[in-house]
Amino acid sequence: MALQLRPNCEYCDRDLPPNAVEARICSYECTFCADCVETKLSNVCPNCGGGFAPRPIRPAQEWRPGVCAVKQAPSDKRVHLKYTLEEVAAHCARIRDVPPERR
Repeated sequence: MALQLRPNCEYCDRDLPPNAVEARICSYECTFCADCVETKLSNVCPNCGGGFAPRPIRPAQEWRPGVCAVKQAPSDKRVHLKYTLEEVAAHCARIRDVPPERR
């Protein structure tokens, strides 16, 4: 099963194409831009409380049969936060000092 490669930051709605090196994901594939992860979220996923990692880049070229961005297309469904910015800020502030591996 391939990652969805969601097309936007859930916080600021910035476009994050499949080859975006600034895309960050949590273990549930919640997707945010590096700027929001660092400056707004303190490396705390506002949805699950986990930390973030750089999102892998899906190869554009078909190096192996059926395995590339064309054959396994990224998602075109934009996702947005279901919490208010105030709720997000409170959640992140509450657990930002707990290392991701201990949350």
